[in-house]
Amino acid sequence: MKPSFLALFGALLLFSFSALTQKAEPVFKDGEAQIVEAFNNPDEWIREDLWVETEFDTDGDGKPDRMHVDVTRPKQTETEGLKLPVVYESSPYYAGTAGMAPGLFWNVKHELGATPPPRTHIEVKRRGERPIISNSQIRTWVPRGYVVVHSSSPGTGLSDGSPTVGGDNESLAPKAVIEWLSGKDNGYTSREGNEKVQAYWSTGKVGMTGTSYNGTLPLAAATTGVDALKAIIPIAPNTSYYHYYRSNGLVRSPGGYLGEDIDVLYDFIHSGDESKRAYNNRTVRDTEMANNLDRVTGDYNEFWAGRDYLNDMKPMKAALLMSHGFNDWNVMPEHSYRIAKKAKEMGLPVQIYYHQDGHGGPPPVSQMNRWFTKYLHGIDNGVENDAKAWVVRERDSQKEPTAYADYPHPAAQDVTLHLTKGGNTAGNLTTASSKTKATEKLVDDVNFSGADLAKAKTSENRLLYLSPTLKEALHLSGVGKIEIKLASSKPAANLSVWLVALPWNEAADAKIYDNIITRGWADPQNYKSLSKSEPLKPGKFYSLSFDLQPDDQIIPAGQQIGLMIFSSDKEFTLHPEPGTELTIGLDGTKLTLPVVGGKAAFEKAAN
Repeated sequence: MKPSFLALFGALLLFSFSALTQKAEPVFKDGEAQIVEAFNNPDEWIREDLWVETEFDTDGDGKPDRMHVDVTRPKQTETEGLKLPVVYESSPYYAGTAGMAPGLFWNVKHELGATPPPRTHIEVKRRGERPIISNSQIRTWVPRGYVVVHSSSPGTGLSDGSPTVGGDNESLAPKAVIEWLSGKDNGYTSREGNEKVQAYWSTGKVGMTGTSYNGTLPLAAATTGVDALKAIIPIAPNTSYYHYYRSNGLVRSPGGYLGEDIDVLYDFIHSGDESKRAYNNRTVRDTEMANNLDRVTGDYNEFWAGRDYLNDMKPMKAALLMSHGFNDWNVMPEHSYRIAKKAKEMGLPVQIYYHQDGHGGPPPVSQMNRWFTKYLHGIDNGVENDAKAWVVRERDSQKEPTAYADYPHPAAQDVTLHLTKGGNTAGNLTTASSKTKATEKLVDDVNFSGADLAKAKTSENRLLYLSPTLKEALHLSGVGKIEIKLASSKPAANLSVWLVALPWNEAADAKIYDNIITRGWADPQNYKSLSKSEPLKPGKFYSLSFDLQPDDQIIPAGQQIGLMIFSSDKEFTLHPEPGTELTIGLDGTKLTLPVVGGKAAFEKAAN
């Protein structure tokens, strides 16, 4: 029997009504959250701002500091009662920064151990429009079924409090926001009023991401152990302010910002309430920082220990997808490596993504999507079984990393290389040990850049030791180490080490990794202790060892690996007057490289 026209019409009406009344919800395919058209119209997004109360008072007004928060969510969280997980980014930069005013940075042109001249303090002119704190993350995650939340960190924008640049309040502030997102009754519609607001549209599962300082704050929040923070994706995070502004006891600037220090960054971000700034400056910058940052010795102390997130990781529960560039000479790759290593030791879910470029650079959206889909939406996509390490190979797109079982490469083994005479021109790097008591000298002169010294055929200002020309490519993966026996003509000296690939590529399209493999710096006065320096006795030999920056690089055939030892590094260290002599004892100096395939692979490539 054929269905009647009325029956067909009724079925059509029922289908149309169901389609019209069907609630929008996240959609998943191949383990990833898909763009849902119902969530993809910016004109329909709900945008609002509010304040979340914390448990601290850092601006001295006797009231708990409140953080300014903005929320962007699909309309269905209001019209259909839809609850969604949250992607959250916090930052001190949203309301503007001080800019590069003359005198903001410390003057680096002075002798080691001298008290530097005062620098200039400047004020930030706050900017921004309510209710929008930031538009970052929104177009990526809202259409895929997330709420996106931003907050200005303490003492910036319309958030109360004071910047502390790594102090406890910068961990507790995002913790308070996350607790609000998971149901705590600490949200308000205004900065000082008592009208409450709830995060009724949140599932209570939160993920954080961001780059640089914005990548530091997810880790800061995670170290509090706050339950609702399920996953973090820090991108080029600063995980220790000592490692950012010092290096093995040496006063060292981050790349590109010669003379920056923690108090400079404080001034740079302090965009909060103008009426509170004098108190904040007096309490934080001019007392705590001024009394403890110690640009004279560069020693490690309790102040720096309190700003090292590695020391705070015990409560951490969040799944970690770490991202960094091997040629980031601003926030150097040791920052991500040390945290990922510790998180693995703690048994947390960990993946790491490395690329060959500089500062910043997130993992591919697909990789981030899988991470958040698993840990925020709870979809069993097997991401925990994916490769533990993803490395973008030289000249590949950042969107096309190569998968590895782990980082460092599981087949990497330490290979120890010894030095032979000739470093003012070029000595040799060899696996054969030598008992020679030979010494070689260099004279410090900061007027020559590291690149100048590496390219020089001969120089009294550096020592250079070269491997044989590689007959086939050699894969380095992990952390190199240097052990140096040295004497100084003065009680203090800079010590800089570059690992370079030669001949130097001067082509216009040369990449930084074509020439610089990795680098390291140290203060010989800290040869015994990072926390207590000791003046050097001129002419006396001391032994010290330290790590170079982590790397994963394939050195092509036809190149030589060069160990360059010099003193002041024009781009990174203080600039004393030229003339300090360093004498290197070759019998107590050696380089250890993490070679995939170990000594056999090195000798096969180099002989």
